[in-house]
Amino acid sequence: MISKNLKYLKQSIVKAAKRVGRDPSEIKLLAVTKEQSNVIVTEAIQAGMTLLGENKVQEASGKIEVLGRNGLEWHFIGRLQKNKVKFIFDLFDLIHSVDSFSLAEAIHKKALKIGSCMPILLQINISGEKSKLGINPLNLPEEIKKIAKLEGVKVCGLMTIPPFNSNPENSRSYYVRLRELRDTCSNLNIPRINLNELSMGMSNDYEVAIEEGATMVRVGTGLFGPRST
Repeated sequence: MISKNLKYLKQSIVKAAKRVGRDPSEIKLLAVTKEQSNVIVTEAIQAGMTLLGENKVQEASGKIEVLGRNGLEWHFIGRLQKNKVKFIFDLFDLIHSVDSFSLAEAIHKKALKIGSCMPILLQINISGEKSKLGINPLNLPEEIKKIAKLEGVKVCGLMTIPPFNSNPENSRSYYVRLRELRDTCSNLNIPRINLNELSMGMSNDYEVAIEEGATMVRVGTGLFGPRST
């Protein structure tokens, strides 16, 4: 089933990219492996998945211990608590969910202690929902200027999560806004800041996200099927 789903996803990504004149090779498919067993994730890897995303540090640690990192990229896509920052350097290649200057600073401080630099995406709360974390879009230019001074992090782009809606079209305006924010901030030419990556789009709306500029789409259900409850 996973192999079949992956084939469909790849075909859909190509079609969505071509609809708007984009090169499909610009778009990365990230498998959201949260709450999936090692057996299931192994099946996805054998089907060709190399980019894997986890929401919880502890769960990721267990998976990575078994499945390893050779030939794989592990991304952290959930809420990152500051007391977990010390663990991320041995586990992840990219953090999608840096939602504040203070979190970026905590990562920076740990990185300096171990002589490292962590690639990050800045999570933006486009919808303004109180239930969602993220930097206020209006504050983003100033926040980026501050984060740019932190040598222990490398800003690679932006991420957002729109309100869930069964109609993918209802996500479009949020993705347009993120792309516009990226373009505005890129034009500021802030030293050490590269905003090439746009992590947006999930199983229900990844095609819309691609049409609006996503470079990474985060798909769980679309690859693994609905999680059993």
